[in-house]
Amino acid sequence: MGLPELDKAVGHSFGLEIDGVQIKQISEVSGLKMEQDVIELKQNTADGKYINKKLPGRPKAGEVTLTRGLTEDTNFEKWIKDSHFGKMGDARKGGSIIVYDYEGTELKRYKLANCWPKSLEIGSLKAGDTSVLTEKLVVVHEGCEPQ
Repeated sequence: MGLPELDKAVGHSFGLEIDGVQIKQISEVSGLKMEQDVIELKQNTADGKYINKKLPGRPKAGEVTLTRGLTEDTNFEKWIKDSHFGKMGDARKGGSIIVYDYEGTELKRYKLANCWPKSLEIGSLKAGDTSVLTEKLVVVHEGCEPQ
């Protein structure tokens, strides 16, 4: 990878796309990983030696945490209300986490299968505080893969 490619590899901003709706004001993404179970196979070889083999298992479901400054956008609230009222047909969606460079060009996209919101947390409300008020959305998914 040459120097110009490394320059572009800096994630400047992030977005969430859920069923075609893009939310670009994400300031932090954590927990984005692809993981699978490990199956342990204990067996004896033909010459009688005991060995432990590690085999790939099923992909694991995961959680991603998205943080953004508090805005007037109510997409997070609407989405979590659907899941809290048991409307899982409406709440469970296909989505992607998108990484943008400094110029707003998409660098990478991570597809989330059957994702839905687990929780929405508003940052601490403290009178006189000069920090930005944030909202943190935790999304569960049934699989993550780069696109």
